[in-house]
Amino acid sequence: MSSPVPAFANDWIVLKFGGTSVSKKSRWDTIGKLMRRRADEEGARVAVVVSALSGVTNALQAMIDGHQDMPGLHAQAEALVERHAVFAAELGINVEAVLGARFAALRALAADPRAASADLAWQAELLAQGELLSSTLGVAYLRTQGMDVEWWDARDSMRAIEQPNASAWAQRLSVSCDFMDPVARERLVAKPERFAITQGFIARHRDGGTVILGRGGSDTSAAYFGALLKARRVEIWTDVPGMFSANPRQVPDARLLSRLDFAEAQEIATTGAKVLHPRCLTPCREAGVPMWIRDTENPDLAGTVIDGQAATVAGVKAISARRGIVLVSMETIGMWQQVGFLAEVFGCFKTHGLSVDLIGSSETNVTVSLDPSDNLVSTNVLEALCRDLERICRVKVIAPCSAITLVGRGMRSRLHRLTEVLATFGRERVHLISQSSNDLNLTFVVDEALAEGLLPTLHGLLISSNAMPVDETAVFGPSWRELGAPRTPRATWWQADRARLIALAERAAPVYAYHLPTVRERARQLKALVAVDRAHYALKANPHPAILRALDAEGLGFECVSLAEVEHVLATLPGLDTKRVLFTPSFAPRVEFEKAFDLGVHVTLDNAALLADWPDVFRGRELTLRVDPGFGSGHHDKVKTGGKEAKFGLPLDDATAAAAAAKALGARVTGLHSHIGSGIFDANHWREVYARLASVADAIGTVERIDVGGGIGIPYQPESEPFDMAAFGAMLAEMKSVYPQYALWIEPGRFLVAEAGVLLARVTSTMHKQGIRRVGLDAGMNALLRPALYNAWHGIVNLTRLDDPPGEPAEVVGPICETGDVLGRRRRLPDATAEGDVVLLADAGAYGMVMASRYNLRALPAEEILE
Repeated sequence: MSSPVPAFANDWIVLKFGGTSVSKKSRWDTIGKLMRRRADEEGARVAVVVSALSGVTNALQAMIDGHQDMPGLHAQAEALVERHAVFAAELGINVEAVLGARFAALRALAADPRAASADLAWQAELLAQGELLSSTLGVAYLRTQGMDVEWWDARDSMRAIEQPNASAWAQRLSVSCDFMDPVARERLVAKPERFAITQGFIARHRDGGTVILGRGGSDTSAAYFGALLKARRVEIWTDVPGMFSANPRQVPDARLLSRLDFAEAQEIATTGAKVLHPRCLTPCREAGVPMWIRDTENPDLAGTVIDGQAATVAGVKAISARRGIVLVSMETIGMWQQVGFLAEVFGCFKTHGLSVDLIGSSETNVTVSLDPSDNLVSTNVLEALCRDLERICRVKVIAPCSAITLVGRGMRSRLHRLTEVLATFGRERVHLISQSSNDLNLTFVVDEALAEGLLPTLHGLLISSNAMPVDETAVFGPSWRELGAPRTPRATWWQADRARLIALAERAAPVYAYHLPTVRERARQLKALVAVDRAHYALKANPHPAILRALDAEGLGFECVSLAEVEHVLATLPGLDTKRVLFTPSFAPRVEFEKAFDLGVHVTLDNAALLADWPDVFRGRELTLRVDPGFGSGHHDKVKTGGKEAKFGLPLDDATAAAAAAKALGARVTGLHSHIGSGIFDANHWREVYARLASVADAIGTVERIDVGGGIGIPYQPESEPFDMAAFGAMLAEMKSVYPQYALWIEPGRFLVAEAGVLLARVTSTMHKQGIRRVGLDAGMNALLRPALYNAWHGIVNLTRLDDPPGEPAEVVGPICETGDVLGRRRRLPDATAEGDVVLLADAGAYGMVMASRYNLRALPAEEILE
């Protein structure tokens, strides 16, 4: 006979933990503490849903995608066995006793004949192994810690339901489950245990086999369990404190969303927020089970609460973006007043298992979007779809795109506050605008490369226009920045050089200091990109002679935007081959072109009118054309150098005509160049630039090289991730393999020198004024213009008191007679900060001294080189 069920048997709390939360011993200790706390303090039973260890599902998917022979699959399986065995040993668990059967199952799947055909049932069973392993490990470890924890097989409760028109793939690898099943509920409620651990992501097929829930499946599993148990709540434990008004890693001023109703949370999740999968909200909403989002590393933070009792507040709550959107545009005059046209069109999408997201229509056109996160969108599927559609209309596929969505109740009532937001979109190419009938969202579909750069700007405009009611405490909590922006601290060279920098500042502040070993390290990162035939340094970032000599020694060329820069680099490096120098001016006078040609450097032309105006200057010359691919990107509007608002470059459609005009003068176009912005982190930005330039190069016929510019971002803000150089290199190699006939050039500036430079200043005084603390320095916007010009972020620390605890937030200001002379806001300098302390402004090696001035007749900063 089973043991009696305790009085609190039907009062459950469901906790879900993702891969990073189950991959360390310390995290399992946290899970155990949270389980005990919920049971002891709230008198609840606790069910925990876990994901696979971090990276394991990807490794299992790689086994499927690799189409390898049995030895290859066996090797990959053994690598996973080894990883789990090592972790089990770290947890103090008997590996063979606890995991022996699991390892045998994994090895058997690696040897399964079904692997040869990538059978869907085999794929599902293989992908399920990660959660089965992690949950088994967790139960065994917590038992060693004195907890009476039971292991549940999620497949005993999660039964897949058949969805109409679902493809065979979806029926095995992206299923939905019956979260109202009374039999499953009765079976769960009857269980006597107080603590249980089960798996996310997996369920049972009607034939008894294993199926998986697809992307975001563990969140959805937790919601299913919460609904079946009619739990007190479902808690999703993750690596951020909750849902935010924007992606906080892109927009540090994004505000925590403290309380949301299910409808708004659903829209935010559906339109791009990564914290929750959209499917996980429906079960909780239908069952009336609240959902919490909490931070595993900061368990005492309140996080986000989603329930049916949230206050209804009109206004934009969030802005989000989805990448990888595919637009399908269908046009024909025959659709006007034609009964059944749309039914026939959407029948084609149904046939190919594709669900439609956004829809825009006119009398002769219907355009729809497909979100790859919810569709099995591949080239073959799209080609087959287009073949079917072309029988009834003209079809155009537009990709890759991003959908940028504003989410909030009463969107139409806020249109008058969106003037500046709409104007920002008006400066870009918008393919589709969609406004939901439930008045919960407004979506703009743009080129994918634009989205990342637009989000911070748009978020700021939403706040400043009061379209986003940031003072409404019922909705919004603190910003990501105010929460301390949880992160792994970035190692900096200047921390080790603290004493030397303080001594330098005491002699010569304000002073810029440049660390040449960092410059060399960045240069070597670029040189390691095997697809790049030549890397140039954009001289405008910092022309200090020592930096130029260091980069020359590393084999880099140089990109100059004025004749003075050309002459400076040639004077600094007298033996430099002039063919390693690019001259890329904009609206420069005739004499600069003439002298540049005489000096023998590569000359770039971005104004075709000059061929007609100054034919003798260009006759018989070799030229590079600067082409505007039609869009700009970057950390601020003022650094976007592409698109119709920018003065740079020939329109893409005019490039071939310009090449023909040059040919008529006996000139020869041997290069194409594009640079469309700065501070870019998305490697796919250069993919789009490269592809567009290559299409023009093919048409011109004489092009030998393609220069995709620079603009590589650096992590100015403490929560920013470093630029993914590996992804950048892989993307360039891929594009180079597609267009091997062209040499590939790049020309970064900021990336090479920004992190190598710091600005050192001395504190002049401190004060409080009507609740605002200010720390004054002897350097301001005259020494470092970027904060005033671009609202740019630079790390600011009191180097003298580096080990002191942070103080109350302060504005760091300079001595210039301008209200905008603010170097940083809400900076946590020590409370003891006082006159004479040395303050360091980090990442100031690019666009620092070169933009300094003697405004107010202040002296220019000094410059020093550090080896």
